[in-house]
Amino acid sequence: MYRRIVYAAIAAALTGTVRAEAELPQQAQAALKKATGYFRSIATNGGYAGIYSLDLKERYGEAIYEKARATEIWVQPPGTPTVGQCYLRAWRITGDAYYLEAARDVAKALAWGQRTVGGWDHRVDVAHMKPDEPRAERKPGRCTFDDRITQGALEFLIDADGAMDEPWLDEAIELGLQFMMESQFENGAWPQWYPLRGGYHDYYTFNDNAINDCIKLMLKAHKVYGKAVYLQTAVKGGDFIIASQLPAPQAGWAQQYSHDMKPAWARAFEPPGVCSAVTRRNIITLIDLYLYTKDARYLSPIPAAIAWLNDSMLGEHLWARIYEVGTNRAIYGDRMDGNKVIYDYDKVSRRERTSYAWRGEYGIESTIRYYERIVSLGQAAFEEPPLPTTAQRVERAASLAGRVRSIISALDEQGRWVRDESITCQTFTSNVTVLCDYLECVQ
Repeated sequence: MYRRIVYAAIAAALTGTVRAEAELPQQAQAALKKATGYFRSIATNGGYAGIYSLDLKERYGEAIYEKARATEIWVQPPGTPTVGQCYLRAWRITGDAYYLEAARDVAKALAWGQRTVGGWDHRVDVAHMKPDEPRAERKPGRCTFDDRITQGALEFLIDADGAMDEPWLDEAIELGLQFMMESQFENGAWPQWYPLRGGYHDYYTFNDNAINDCIKLMLKAHKVYGKAVYLQTAVKGGDFIIASQLPAPQAGWAQQYSHDMKPAWARAFEPPGVCSAVTRRNIITLIDLYLYTKDARYLSPIPAAIAWLNDSMLGEHLWARIYEVGTNRAIYGDRMDGNKVIYDYDKVSRRERTSYAWRGEYGIESTIRYYERIVSLGQAAFEEPPLPTTAQRVERAASLAGRVRSIISALDEQGRWVRDESITCQTFTSNVTVLCDYLECVQ
């Protein structure tokens, strides 16, 4: 009798588990719809601030020190374009036109927030938008490539163009891609800001992926639209990467270069030097160009760059961000201590260590392994990654199920994910990405 009771209890538990797993996709879809509904309700003409207070009376950008006006939206990731990408992905997975409508709203907000020259600032005002305007009314202003702001906005609009046919969208994309080409220096570099505004903002800028993201965008534009000039623009960017590599034994790259091609100061706490994080990202971009163009010259700078990275390790899995030109000594800045330049990491203020990535692994080791695989397996092995098998999708879904349940349970009655007494694009896009990852596996 006891064994029968135990077996019955186990069977009931297993049946409940199976039922719960079977119901999880529907629960994930419902949570996705509810969260999207709430987020759309707080949009400003289709766009979003980065951070909202719970009563929605206070709005901010990247952080709470950047207060946003009621009619301003944030372009800097994970702001408005990132939210739009989430909507597009949800539409592709579910086929629900509701998400495509949400993505259209985002695209329209970005088109109206685009500067007259064709790019974007990190924040734009969309108070002038009217629902039925057929063409965007743009305002003048400088635009930035910092933090993937202009590049991210354009990437989303290009993706949206594959899902909707809108004259105002075509116009925004064409204007934006013309801006990308106009703002490129003759040597293939891009500045941090354009039109030029003076100081380090005009320098040839790798910091925060500026040039790398420009090249990636132009490769995407060429793949989607097929215009040779877009590929030529990306190739010019690759030529600049090759030309700006520093000589051995420090064969890496700086965060930014002055117009005489010397590593240069940026902000007062950012000294010139050879940057391990930039070097790693440039290796990735060179590989991307090689895979896209099949031109082996893009691989030629990489061995010397890897040799410098290997010689510059501070310890296991550890590099400094910046190394002094000539001595290769690790060098740090500290804005908390009068913008001092420091050689001893232990003397960098605790707050500065957490606010700027002066040390880290930066993905260097996996990038070196990736390059070695490229050389070993050949280009063809990386051209089109195979679709996951059914077994791989099932395994992936199972690995995500716990996170999905946590995300669903964290959604409140209004459809909000509240974190640190705030509603943020970061939390929304992060959670929606996990839900979409899961739903893509179980479709």
